[in-house]
Amino acid sequence: MRAAWASVSKSRWLRVALAVVFGGACAAAVAATHEVVIPTSGVIKVRLGGDRAETRVVIDLSQAVSAKVDEADGAARQLVLFLPTVGASGVLQGAGRGLVRSWKIDNTSRGGRLALRLDRPGMIRRRFLLPPTDTVSAYRYVIDIDADPGQSAPAIETTSVLTIPAEPAEPIATAFAPVATAPVTMAPVPAPRARHSVKVVVIDAGHGGQDPGAQSATHAEKNITLPAARALASRLERDGHYKVVMTRSSDVYVPLEQRVQIARRAGADLFISLHADSGSDAAIHGASVYTLSDQAGGRVTQVLDRHEWFSRMAAREGDPAVGQILLDLTQRSTRNRSSVFAQMLVDRIAERVDVLPRSHRDAGYFVLLAPDVPAVLLEMGFISSPRDEKRLVDPAQRGRLMDAVSAAIDAYFAGQTRLAAR
Repeated sequence: MRAAWASVSKSRWLRVALAVVFGGACAAAVAATHEVVIPTSGVIKVRLGGDRAETRVVIDLSQAVSAKVDEADGAARQLVLFLPTVGASGVLQGAGRGLVRSWKIDNTSRGGRLALRLDRPGMIRRRFLLPPTDTVSAYRYVIDIDADPGQSAPAIETTSVLTIPAEPAEPIATAFAPVATAPVTMAPVPAPRARHSVKVVVIDAGHGGQDPGAQSATHAEKNITLPAARALASRLERDGHYKVVMTRSSDVYVPLEQRVQIARRAGADLFISLHADSGSDAAIHGASVYTLSDQAGGRVTQVLDRHEWFSRMAAREGDPAVGQILLDLTQRSTRNRSSVFAQMLVDRIAERVDVLPRSHRDAGYFVLLAPDVPAVLLEMGFISSPRDEKRLVDPAQRGRLMDAVSAAIDAYFAGQTRLAAR
């Protein structure tokens, strides 16, 4: 796309820089980044990235700024912010990306005025200023905009979203070696790809081998999770709609990092880890579902290797920030989709078993760290509760719970299909 400003088109310093369009499907929609170099006393460039569900606007500045929201009427599709200490040379404007149809910066008595015209109703989710770093010389004022949740969801596309980096790229951890007790063929992590009609579901039976997990007087968690994983796998494989991958199919120990790598290298569309909880009070019982907490997202480097598609893109473009750009949005999209599935899962299992209050929770569990695989951890009940333990070790009752889990997986992918068809 080409951006133009008629009022400054004859200036000798006007330059229009096109951002790179990055391909590759990922679990969520992806669009090209738009970057325009602007000659002003404060604004260096404006960049936009994202899709019609979530869009990030970044203003690169030569100085720090504390912006003020003047008009945040997302329903009227207009967002206005003032940048008190920033001046613009004339009226600067350009085409948008994602939720933003167009943007304009002009001078007022209150400083630079940024007007964002939206393509559909939306709202500002957060704003923050990032200082210069060793690799980024400018200040960056970041504005994250989300679509109005009351509106119908946008169609899921089959390309990958490029957004603006919240931080410079960080060192990428090396790959983890496979463990001899549970050998797995380790192919290179593939680039994001279009979603396939046969969905890949990775089922992780928690613990195993020398790691028994939680224990009661008569049972170990590892001996509950494996039969449950097998029961779920058999249900998913019945109609041929799913390819099921098990992180373990016997009583072996599989390190947590390898479980994540199994899911990523399988090109998983969904990862579900099965566990049984324990507590000091035998009266506490009920199931719960966990997704990755926002605070734990920074640990993602522990499951990445140096050959990730994020870093390959950065190397290809000669910009170290590009890898973090792609990783940032990929993580956001994955967490969103994990939460969608988690709520579906809670709704389905609550029809079959008791669930804890606040049954959808978040935590920093290692097995949930894959940045590009929607993942949940299901605590099927408390092994420390006689009531739950009886249910967990009974094949019939365990099967009914896995029926509910299977139904949630069906509903999740059916919802994706409906969105993609719009």
